[in-house]
Amino acid sequence: LDADNYETDPCLKEIRRAENYSWMDIITIHKDKLPNYEEKIKTFYEEHLHLDDEIRYILDGSGYFDVRDKDDKWIRISMEKGDMITLPAGIYHRFTLDENNYVKAMRLFVGEPVWTAYNRPADDFPARKQYMKFLAEEAQ
Repeated sequence: LDADNYETDPCLKEIRRAENYSWMDIITIHKDKLPNYEEKIKTFYEEHLHLDDEIRYILDGSGYFDVRDKDDKWIRISMEKGDMITLPAGIYHRFTLDENNYVKAMRLFVGEPVWTAYNRPADDFPARKQYMKFLAEEAQ
């Protein structure tokens, strides 16, 4: 993807159409740009899940998504300019900046955005149960 030209990038336009990502905004995570920066950083790093997919496209800067594998161990995913990730509903994860302490990211949603994060433990949600079922089937 062409992060420098995300407003006109035909590849991004096609992804948004194909996946029905009808809503988007841009967040800049930096101490001079994000209100309540320290509080937000702590919230992003708290292990949690969402009931919908989390889609992020890095427009500038870098950071890490940590996700849990099937054995409940952390996997660190380095994200930098031009990278896009979809975290499925029900996966435990967290986000942190790297040593650059800056990232600008597009947040994409199907329909209206839902910002609710459910901190671990949140195993009783249908989204979590469906995700665990998916992991079990993939392991076979």
